[in-house]
Amino acid sequence: MIQPVILWTDALVFALVAVVTIFAVYARKKEHLRAPWRQVVRSRMAMASLVVLSAYTVTGLLDSLHFREALPSQDAQQEVQYSGNVLSVLDLLLGPMRYQDEKTYSAPFATHLYTKETVVGEDGESMRVTPRLKYGGAHLADPQADRTADIVERLVISLLQTLIVMLAVGLLLALRLARKRNVAVSAALRMMLMGRAELPWRTTLGALTVLTLVMLLIANFSAAWHVFGTDKVGKDVLYQAIKSIRTGLVIGTLTTLVMLPFAVSLGMMAGYFRGWVDDVIQYLYTTLNSIPAVLLIAAAVLMMQVYIANHPELFETMAERADLRLLFLCLILGITSWTGLCRLLRGETLKLRELDYVQAATAFGVSRATILVRHLLPNLVHLVLIAVVIDFSGLVLAEAVLSYVGVGVDPTTMSWGNMINTARLEMAREPMVWWSLLAAFTFMFTLVLAANLFSDVVRDAFDPRLRR
Repeated sequence: MIQPVILWTDALVFALVAVVTIFAVYARKKEHLRAPWRQVVRSRMAMASLVVLSAYTVTGLLDSLHFREALPSQDAQQEVQYSGNVLSVLDLLLGPMRYQDEKTYSAPFATHLYTKETVVGEDGESMRVTPRLKYGGAHLADPQADRTADIVERLVISLLQTLIVMLAVGLLLALRLARKRNVAVSAALRMMLMGRAELPWRTTLGALTVLTLVMLLIANFSAAWHVFGTDKVGKDVLYQAIKSIRTGLVIGTLTTLVMLPFAVSLGMMAGYFRGWVDDVIQYLYTTLNSIPAVLLIAAAVLMMQVYIANHPELFETMAERADLRLLFLCLILGITSWTGLCRLLRGETLKLRELDYVQAATAFGVSRATILVRHLLPNLVHLVLIAVVIDFSGLVLAEAVLSYVGVGVDPTTMSWGNMINTARLEMAREPMVWWSLLAAFTFMFTLVLAANLFSDVVRDAFDPRLRR
């Protein structure tokens, strides 16, 4: 028996998914909205990036479905008691990585601890040895002789499974394309592999193959090995890196939602109305820019932390307390990061308001609200979209920086910033512990790179001047 748990960020994330779904359904009926997206999906770079972003998004959504497990019932107990540990669907899918903890540090694919310990032998003498891991490589009778063979075997199995999965996916896509083009399945498959189809299926299938291989490698290796090793308290580093995906996505998306209304509305108003309206808005974002962002964020986060500490009765679990701090961090980041886009939209609106079609609409008595929404906003959408994607990448990196200086997410929240902050001390050890930093860097770099590449294609597709 389980008890569903809906955190504030969970509700906002799924509300965002609903808004995006509604917009996609609406855009399918409007040719002027379908045309740019049609250009996006025809780009090989965009489709490869979209595969990666989709994998991160699905992982974040699975980690946003939270619940609490029921505790074993005691004698004569009538009411069901639930655990204080909040889990997610992703925790169930990750399986062994969640609870297979070691004593302390262990290197990637290691069978023994990373540091030596003093043990007393049967003869009573003390010895310095590296103890065998409890879970990592525990299935091997002779780690020295069987380790390489076991890794190669699991690698070959993953490759074969990837081949089977991709053959099935490729065949299904070929069947769909053959039905659409009214050609044979072999001809449709040849068309896809040679890049002669309308969409870049060859690039998409290549990216999907790499993604499938990575997922199967994680599934096959994590059951018996610590792929990225363990940290100081023996937690699996790969598990922490995967769980940090949700934190990065929440900060990147929810902060953008907070920032957009301020930036779009104030930027358009300042550029179109000019005069005292422009002066007030410029004064507002100039004053906000003069305040050091890190100090403002630190002060706000510390005030929230004091409030949480003084009102523990408001939070039933530690996850709810950490989630509120994460939500508040998104709010304060959104309030402090809208000024750049606002200034950009103001300058573009100043130029657009002097064009003939805007002047004609004003001469015919069209209301100012209609001009802003129908004539100016569509010509600013490309700037908004590219700023949103670029700001998303910057906010993911900002979380790492803020957590590094101690004013980011709650220490109990798994995030790449907390991993990097922990790795700061581990890198100074002798011998050096480097795998925590590598894991956080790999996952963060992949997400930011995919978002930036996708944003370049979106900018080219939605810029009206480039379309002409």
